[in-house]
Amino acid sequence: MLDKRIRVLNFDNSIIRQTRLLSQYQSEIIDFSSLASSARLYMTGALRKRIAASLSPSGRNHPTFLGSGDFHHISEVLTGSIEEPFCLVVFDSHPDWDILPPRFGCGSWVSRAAENKNILKILLLGTGSGDLSSAALATGNLGALRDNRLEIYPYSRKCSRIFFRRLPVNDSAAARKGLYSDKISWHTLENEELSGFTLKLVRRFPVQKVYISIDKDCLNNKFALTNWEEGCLRLDQLLAILKIMRENLDIIGLDITGDYSVPEISGRIKAVISGIDHPRVFSAQGCPDDLILRVNEETNLNILGEVFS
Repeated sequence: MLDKRIRVLNFDNSIIRQTRLLSQYQSEIIDFSSLASSARLYMTGALRKRIAASLSPSGRNHPTFLGSGDFHHISEVLTGSIEEPFCLVVFDSHPDWDILPPRFGCGSWVSRAAENKNILKILLLGTGSGDLSSAALATGNLGALRDNRLEIYPYSRKCSRIFFRRLPVNDSAAARKGLYSDKISWHTLENEELSGFTLKLVRRFPVQKVYISIDKDCLNNKFALTNWEEGCLRLDQLLAILKIMRENLDIIGLDITGDYSVPEISGRIKAVISGIDHPRVFSAQGCPDDLILRVNEETNLNILGEVFS
């Protein structure tokens, strides 16, 4: 179960400015600021090993803050240190399941996690971006859907189509097969009674132990101001799902991303990729710094309040 301390992996200073958060919880702050530009968006295997070696096993059950969603791939490092079977639940506006390089990136870390044999099941909740569009599915890890190892429940999503590939049988999506393509209908959260629906999901988990990873970009901009698109979930909906998981599962780890920082990038190639990947319209755009800080800190406190209840 979670320890009522928090751990901050300080890549971008977005969390250490949240003085209410740090005053309410005993915290361990690990300074990775010198690695931030190299780790943002994606990192090398050598840097992954360096970060992993810097993390004490004693902090595994402390809720861990990673800063911007640009560092969400650090979640793969954290889950990779767990030495027992567990399920992984990810709240994110993006599925992060790309099969293309870079291998250790924020857009592909779920695919890396799927290679971890200790992770028996992965649940993605609240996806709402174009990453489930027909074009994006061309590089999605469809194989992970086989046997319900991975299930994806977008908040809302129109039908998608994949060409020259087949969708495995999966509880979170249905496919109408054509000659050269599958038309996919996703099971969405928009019209579900989320407490009851979540209970049905967790009762199918193969083990009770669960690691939860939350990218606040799954939330609408009343509750999260990030350097990514605005999500669709309300905070009360996220907390309702967390409540069911807390009451019915053993939460052995938790990380939170989706705080705001201006991307600082090392190298021309990564700078170009950052310019392509980051949306031109993002939820924190045009907002004053004090509002960004206040909104994100309040949501962080609410999340901790629920999981520690």
